[in-house]
Amino acid sequence: MATKRKTIVLAYSGGLDTSVILHWLKENYNADIVAYIANLGQQEDLRAIAKRAKKVGAAKVYVEDLRNEFVKEFVFPMIQASSIYEGSYLLGTSIARPLIARRQIQIAKKEKAFAVSHGSTGKGNDQVRFELTFKALAPTIDIIAPWRIWDLKSRECCINYAKKNKIAVPVTKSKPYSCDRNIYHISYEGGILEDPWVEPPPEMYEMVKNIEKTPNRPTYITISFKNGVPYALNGKTISPVNLLTKLNKAGGDNGVGVVDIVENRFVGMKSRGVYETPGGTILNVAHRAIESITMDREVMQLRDSLVPKISQLIYNGFWYSPEMKVLMAFIKESQNNVTGDVKVKIYKGNVRIVGRKSKYSLYNSKLATFEEDNLYNQSDATGFIQLNSLRLILNKLKN
Repeated sequence: MATKRKTIVLAYSGGLDTSVILHWLKENYNADIVAYIANLGQQEDLRAIAKRAKKVGAAKVYVEDLRNEFVKEFVFPMIQASSIYEGSYLLGTSIARPLIARRQIQIAKKEKAFAVSHGSTGKGNDQVRFELTFKALAPTIDIIAPWRIWDLKSRECCINYAKKNKIAVPVTKSKPYSCDRNIYHISYEGGILEDPWVEPPPEMYEMVKNIEKTPNRPTYITISFKNGVPYALNGKTISPVNLLTKLNKAGGDNGVGVVDIVENRFVGMKSRGVYETPGGTILNVAHRAIESITMDREVMQLRDSLVPKISQLIYNGFWYSPEMKVLMAFIKESQNNVTGDVKVKIYKGNVRIVGRKSKYSLYNSKLATFEEDNLYNQSDATGFIQLNSLRLILNKLKN
């Protein structure tokens, strides 16, 4: 009786690296390789990629459309939490990894695979993000990270391996930087971008127009939120994917959403990243605006104190950690009345709030007015200031 072959599920992108990995796994582990392709809105021909996987030697191919899950279960909760890493990065790559890895584990269980594999290098954050999710969801499954164990140490080595083994992958002239795309953003790093003094070439950008080429008239959009989640544009309810797609178009056409930063990687080094996140930029600004009239001051300050920690957990790959579960429960509770409409003006790379309204608004024009009113006794401020200055006075007298 023939022994049943082992199975490995590989996160497959269709490029040189994962095509070489697919062949290498099959050759070195004598296993059936299940190629798993996640559709997160990367604007690629996924059917062609699936055919390539079969041609390279995959026993089975899964093509999974995860766009709705991605936006609804990962992007929107992240926006509710106002998550921005180190003040600039909207975490578009980081937040995609736990979803990709979660579905990979689900497929591995279905296929009774003994191992999962990925194409992340040993220097980057993605290896950590994938593997922390694997271990959180399936602690006993084997993890194969070829870049950390094989003797292929460069792109040139992979090209030679592909030629030697007749692996048909489109090896064109490499871009002078690497690129990763999903429906939320595009990231660029490496190559010419490794010099933090060098300006990115204008032709690099795919979603966001250069400011010089943007319209000379502003675009106005009204975004409706319910419990901190956007659900409508200009009064029309729309699916999460379509909502983000339309905001990407509006923001990109108006030059919104580019950041160029040097960030601290979890693995210990600094790295330059350039990111396009047009729709996400608009949503973050609009979300803060609806919070400004609906969220209690102390709740907002507490939430804001947690933003660095939540952002760090997402960046480092701890989406499925116990502490993230607790923090996101608080975030969900904090959003209960964050409901209403925000009007944004998008023009020449800027997003400005020009209106906001909510039936849960805590803003009271009768209290806020500088004109005479009967609700606020200005003389009460004397005692308020005296009590709050007491420790300052005592500190000065002591000296």
